[in-house]
Formats: sequence, structure tokens, C-alpha cells
Amino acid sequence: MNAASRLSKEYIMSAPQRHEPLVCLTAYTAPVAKALDRHCDLLLVGDSLGMVVYGMENTLGVTLEMMINHGKAVMRGSRHAFVVVDMPYGSYETDATLAVENARRGIDETGCGAIKIEGGAELIAIYQALAAASIPTVAHIGLKPQSVVKEGGYKVKGKSDHEALSLVADALSIEKTGVIAIVIEGTIEGAANKIVDAVSVPTIGIGASAACDGQILVSDDMLGLFTDHVPKFVKQYAQLAQNIDAAAALYAGDVRARRFPGDVNVYKNMS
Repeated sequence: MNAASRLSKEYIMSAPQRHEPLVCLTAYTAPVAKALDRHCDLLLVGDSLGMVVYGMENTLGVTLEMMINHGKAVMRGSRHAFVVVDMPYGSYETDATLAVENARRGIDETGCGAIKIEGGAELIAIYQALAAASIPTVAHIGLKPQSVVKEGGYKVKGKSDHEALSLVADALSIEKTGVIAIVIEGTIEGAANKIVDAVSVPTIGIGASAACDGQILVSDDMLGLFTDHVPKFVKQYAQLAQNIDAAAALYAGDVRARRFPGDVNVYKNMS
């Protein structure tokens, strides 16, 4: 599949008019991107890689260099899906000039279709600066993982009428800056529905509402690689942790019993 067949931002933005939900998953490596690519409209190189790949406690230790390296890997492994790369904590939210510089780096060095930032009306100046620089941007509102320390944990949003109205106001303000989509995370269904009804830009839900124009999950959650804690909004479509454990046990048994490598696995003298 050539580069021309990769989905465009215009395709992503037309989801509400097409009434076809966008299929979105995270990817951090080339092999996983290759496996997911033909099934997905959008692959997100999420800063969740801090926890998923590096075993960090949260996303706050992720660097721009890490995001760029994994963004390159996902672009190499995919041919079809539109690829979005997260901007990590500290790379955009305090200074518009820095945000544009780092976002441009992210897109130029990875070749991805868009970047994503977390924040509502408090970051309007950042969204506007990115739009002025012609940088395709996905917004992220509701539960914001990069704010986990400041907010004292992962807290579901939109529980009160006031909070729901505030989220709608955020979404409307952000939409006016020209973002190509809005991710709604960890938000009460009724509040998420109000956002979906209020905006024309595509909404992508994660722990939000089936009414969103697309859905996204962390692939490792969806594949059952994490079993200690499965969030309410996750549906596991496989149990890969168990499969890996079983395969590793078989391998260990063969090595210890000297069944592996066998004759078919070693190079013989060819002379």
C-alpha cells in the first residue's frame, strides 16, 4: 500500500457526516502498528507508552524524544491508518511559541498526520497558535492523564451539571480554533452526549459514550496484556498475558529438558 492510500485528516473530520464510527487504537511499536493498521482508521501514539512500555507510574516522565521515536516506529509499521502523536507533559502547555516548535518537530520528524494535546479553554491560546502555524491538532478533554498529580488521581468528569456545561463550553471554544477531532476521556455518559450534540467536529470516546463519532482504547488493555486492574470502560478482546505466560512456560521447559534447540533449529556442516 503506497503513501497516497493513508487516510487523510479530511477523512477523519468527515466521520460525523458519514455516520461511520472511527476505529481508533494506540500503537507504540512497528510490529503492533502493522498488526492493527488495516483494522483502524486512526492509530494514536499515546504518551500512555510511559506506563505501557516503560513501566512508569504515570505519563509525566515521557519526553518529546520518546514520543518522536515511537511515532517514527508506528509510521514505519503502518500504511493505512491516520497517525496522531501525543505531545508530552511540559512540551506545549506553558508557552505558545514552544508548543508550535515542539509540535512541528513532532510532525516533521515522524511524518504523522496530527498531534494531540490535553486541555480545554485554559489552552485556547495554544490551540490558536498551533492552528495559525497550520499544525493539525487533536484536542483531549474530560479526564486528562497529564493532570493526574495536580488533580490527585484519575477522576471521572462531568458528574455535576456545572461540570458538564463547562466541558461543553471547552469543546465549543476548542472547535472554533480548527482542531480536527476531540478526544473525550473518563466522562459521564450524559455529559459526553452533550458535547457530541454541541460540536460538529468528530468526537472520540474513551470511557465516555457510544454516541461519540469514534472509540479508542489502549491496545494493551484491549488485548488483555494488563490484568491487575482493568478499567470499567475497557473490553478485553483477548487474553495475551495468559498466552505469553503459557508460551514462555513451554519454552522454558524445552530449554531445561534440552528439547530446544532440536536438529531442525541448528545449522549443520554443509561441506
